[in-house]
Amino acid sequence: MKSNQQKLVDIPLLTAILMVCGLSLIVLYSAGGEDMKLLAKHSIRVGFAFVLMLIVSRISPSFLYRWSPYLYGVGMVLLLIVLAVGIIGKGAQRWIDLGLFRFQPAELMKLAVPMMIAWVLTRWTLPPRPLALITSVILVLLPTALVILQPDLGTAILIASTGLLVIFLAGVGWKLIVTVLAVLGAIAPALWVLVLLDYQRRRVLTLFDPWADPLGAGYHSIQSIIAIGSGGVDGKGWLAGSQSQLEFIPERSTDFIFAVFAEEFGLLGVFVLLALYLFLVFKSLMIAFYAHDTYSRLLAGSLSVTFFLYVFVNIGMVSGILPVVGVPLPLMSYGGTSIVTLMVAFGILMGIDRHKNFLARR
Repeated sequence: MKSNQQKLVDIPLLTAILMVCGLSLIVLYSAGGEDMKLLAKHSIRVGFAFVLMLIVSRISPSFLYRWSPYLYGVGMVLLLIVLAVGIIGKGAQRWIDLGLFRFQPAELMKLAVPMMIAWVLTRWTLPPRPLALITSVILVLLPTALVILQPDLGTAILIASTGLLVIFLAGVGWKLIVTVLAVLGAIAPALWVLVLLDYQRRRVLTLFDPWADPLGAGYHSIQSIIAIGSGGVDGKGWLAGSQSQLEFIPERSTDFIFAVFAEEFGLLGVFVLLALYLFLVFKSLMIAFYAHDTYSRLLAGSLSVTFFLYVFVNIGMVSGILPVVGVPLPLMSYGGTSIVTLMVAFGILMGIDRHKNFLARR
């Protein structure tokens, strides 16, 4: 009986998560200027998130299914509260002050949106009919619009991606996808003028020529690219990265922590980190593939691909192949709400896998 119970925990998945978190503590100590208080605070957050992940892993998909609309509704209310009385920091209004800590409701919607869309679509036959599609798209656009107003374009894109991925996984035809992409291409000029703010437009333009404004909009990209390139094959060594230690890299503990890692551990270290990330994505996709019900399959698939998008967007941003949109590196960047959200997502995946095993044993 004990051996069967142990099989309910995916040890390889758990080990890979712990390895990435361990790397984050190592590189954060360097990126944070050897600040032990910063490291201790991050360690506490990682520990709390890890415990929360294990708790969530024991929750059945049927429970998540029943509570999906309520979680979505709470998230929407919190987003409205943020716009009304949220804390303003670095030119954005994204947080709610809860006394002991600050909470970013947009992070909650990264989980609530795919759960809600999976809930909606499983109530209709698949592939989804027009009414189901229209309802789902509206439910995705509402929180996305509220997050854009904060403004937080990077998080808004990720929230929209989580919901649209569920719709895609539900079996939407390629004709519809091509049509939507064509419409987006047609209205792109209007979105450029009406939706994007000046600094966001500058970030996009900087992608093509960061040296046009090396001390302004292009500074982040230029410094991170220099750091990554200077790391070479085997890196400069832990605590020995000149770009990070001399504070040339901005936001080096959060959004640009990958540049610090690449400079100090080089191409070999990057290969190890990417291998861990790919393993996490692979294991998550396998959980989605073997899920026993449609809701679990759609939710797990969306969370798996979204995690890959987080990694791709952050590394692409830091490497200069994507615009700077303020997306942290999953499980590596300093931050409380972000790492809790990711750990809860992995807890959901483990719960789907765990209860699949229960079903298999009956």
